[in-house]
Formats: sequence, C-alpha cells, structure tokens
Amino acid sequence: MRWIISLSILLGIEVYALQAFRRLFSKKPVTILYIVLSALIYGMMIGSFFTTVQGGTFGQPRAFFIGLFLSMMALKIGLLVFMFTEDIGRVIRYVVRLIFPSSKKSFPSRRKFISQLALGISAIPFFSMLYGMYQGKYNFKVLKYKLEFEDLPKAFKGLKVLQISDIHSGSLDNKEKIQYGVDLINSQQADIICFTGDLVNNLAKEMDNWFEVFNQIEAKIGIYSILGNHDYGDYHDWDSQEDKTENFNQLLNIHQKLGWKMLRNEHISLERSGEKLHIVGVENWGNGGFVKYGDIDKASQNLTAEDFKILMNHDPSYWDEKVKDHPKNFQLCLSGHTHGMQFGIEIPGWFKWSPVQYRYKQWAGIYKHHNRLINVNRGFGYLAYPGRVGIWPEVTVIELG
Repeated sequence: MRWIISLSILLGIEVYALQAFRRLFSKKPVTILYIVLSALIYGMMIGSFFTTVQGGTFGQPRAFFIGLFLSMMALKIGLLVFMFTEDIGRVIRYVVRLIFPSSKKSFPSRRKFISQLALGISAIPFFSMLYGMYQGKYNFKVLKYKLEFEDLPKAFKGLKVLQISDIHSGSLDNKEKIQYGVDLINSQQADIICFTGDLVNNLAKEMDNWFEVFNQIEAKIGIYSILGNHDYGDYHDWDSQEDKTENFNQLLNIHQKLGWKMLRNEHISLERSGEKLHIVGVENWGNGGFVKYGDIDKASQNLTAEDFKILMNHDPSYWDEKVKDHPKNFQLCLSGHTHGMQFGIEIPGWFKWSPVQYRYKQWAGIYKHHNRLINVNRGFGYLAYPGRVGIWPEVTVIELG
C-alpha cells in the first residue's frame, strides 16, 4: 500500500509538471526532451541501487543520482503547488457558473503566464539544490559561543571546547575541501575536541581514503568521541553476524589510531589545580525506531549533581527524554544527528527553519532547559542528499565561562 501511495504521488507530480512544460514550450521536441531527461534521472537513480557502492547505502555515485533526482523533484513540486492551486480556482469558478446558468459553463483555459510564474519560482529551489551539491556541502562555518555556568570550576574558566559531528566519511568526495575543513578545526586551537558520532555511513573501510586527513586533527588536552547510529553497521546487509562484529571492531580501532578517546557509556575526568571537569559519553539512543544503547546512569556512575559535566550523546532526543531533567544535573550536552536536514533557512538572530524541526524539538544550535544547555551541531559531512542548502557544515567552538 505504501508503494502504491508513493507511486500515485509521483505520478501526480509528473502529470502537473508535464502540463506546465507543454504550456510553456509548444514545440514537441522540447516536451520529448523533457520526458527523456526525467526518465534518465529516474533510471539512473533506480539503477544505482542495484550496484555496489563504497559507503554502503549513500556512497558515491548513488548519492549524486539521489541529489539530482531530489533537485528535479523540487522543481516539479513547485510547479505542482502553483498549478494545483490554479486548478482549484478554476473548479470554483466552474461551480459558480453552474449555479448561475447565465455564466459560461466551461473551465477557463490555463493562462500561460501562470505556468511561467510557476516555473520561475520553482527554479529557485532547483538551482539552490544544485548549488548545495557542488558548493554548499563544503561551505564550512565556525560558530562560536561563550556559555556561562555558575558551578563551573574556576580552573576551567576559559576552556575552549570544539565540537564536530556526523562526518559520514563514505559520502565525502573532495579531499581538498575536507582538508580545508580540518585546517579550519585546527586553527581554532581548541583545548578539547568532542566528536559526537557517525564517523561512517556503514562500513569501517569508508575511512581508508580519509584516515590521513582526519588524523591531522589536534587538541591541546585531548579528543573524545562517541558512536552514532550509523557507526554500528545496522543499515548494511551483512553476510553474517561475525562480519558485522568485525566491521564494528575495525571502527573502534580507527578511533584509537586517530587518537580519539572513545567513551561508551563511561566518563573521563580532567583535573586542573585540584579541580575536576568530567566528560561523559553515552552510546546512541534515539526515539523513533533508533537503537537505544545509551545508558546515562552507567556513564555517570560515581558522579554527583555538583560535579561539572559535559555530556556527549549523538541523538538530541536523548537529552529531551532522559537528560534535561536528570537528577545528576548535566550542565552541558553536545549532540548532532539531525544535520539540520541539510536544508533550511537561517538568518542569525532572526529566523531559523528546517523541515527537521517537525521531528526534533532541538535540531540546530543552543537550547536551554532551566540551567542546562544543549548544543546540536549541524554536522561536518552529509548523507543521502549530497549537498547542503541554507544549513551549512558546522564547526562549533564553545568557551566555558
């Protein structure tokens, strides 16, 4: 039934889009060219799912075809919205003429300027998504915050915490751009770096071409990491459980070779001048069918509400469900996972919107509950749609005060 509904929606979109092109371009060869191009895009995307690609589900070149398909659909959906709205108006006018017989009982013809307007406006998201595929996905932004905490130990005032998240190495395709992102990270001269999960899409070998790049990341005190939902290999069709376990062990070994301290439902304590700050890391836990390996109580064993803690958890729904009202008082939480859906509109200090906000209450940036804070990082890489529009790849720098 889901397939029938999906195919019916796609058919409706295609019918309306074809009507618009036929209205705008009366020459038959143009219409034929449009149909052929649409068929090719559908064919390439569907065909990519019958071939093996590096990075599993969303590696190259499959991601490119998905991005091209989504860009075309953005154009066609825009056409549908305009023309369907016009059709509703036409039906209303027809009904009025039925009620008043003196009026002419016919549908008014579709006016060409409506199709032109629809195509012009629909071209904006189309070209935006193409831009996102070629430039936006590497438009790295450094977002800086200074956060004040009354219970922060004095010895750690001014501590610079850098957060990165969601690298998704199996999707990456440009070493020069990624090297720029890594250099941008190192230029911040962070005291500690927290990586909040999803190093790969599915497979540990996705890091083969990227290890030497990410191995350059440095922090004055240390780099700490956790697992994201994609790191467990749950979205790959394994030949055996042994293969899945071997892949997972390889991923853990990569973190170790990078010099990143993996925290799996555990914590580590930093000490300065006799005072302590605790980095707590939990495994992935997420609402909506995601795995729930996270155990905040185990991770914070022997810690008290008075201890200052930075919690790393991949999915921000965990903070909403388990952390924000926890009696042990986790002052600062660092999460990722949402990517800000890689699509949205942000005007700093004025407006922020993405479709992902209808799924996650906390989806990008700083949120506060009583005196507890969470930062949801927009991600360093990308997944599925190989681009970003309006929601740019992020390096977060937080100075504690």
